[in-house]
Amino acid sequence: MMFVLGPSVHVLGDALDEYLAGFNYQEREEMKIETLELVTLLADGKVQFIDIRFPEEYAAWHMGFGKNIPLNELPTRLHEFDKTKVIVTACPHKDRAAMARMFLTVKGFNSRYLKEGLLGLAEFLRGDKAKGLMEAMSRPPEVVTSKKP
Repeated sequence: MMFVLGPSVHVLGDALDEYLAGFNYQEREEMKIETLELVTLLADGKVQFIDIRFPEEYAAWHMGFGKNIPLNELPTRLHEFDKTKVIVTACPHKDRAAMARMFLTVKGFNSRYLKEGLLGLAEFLRGDKAKGLMEAMSRPPEVVTSKKP
């Protein structure tokens, strides 16, 4: 298999070089999101949840929320991401989600990957927790207005 690399690869490479040069302990922590924090942000409408598994995996089982954008389709589907929200990538464990998160970060998105993976999320969302999340996500977002004295 032969790959032809165009000018955009150099731009991405430069951005990746810059990202890696600035990588530190704080970034190491901030690139991950715990399940409990994810669920809270989902309920508040502050996250775009992306399942980056292949379509066949997604068809076999998936969460009742989020969007499936397979890892190999990310470069051609960037227009589907909401730059006003935190993008959280997920796969069963975290290997592909971490790659997707790095790609999105280098492309200028505020992104994190789900530390416990989809399997950890499924375990967390059992019973009442799943019900509560789905109810919270179905409510319209609260509008905060400032009160003038």
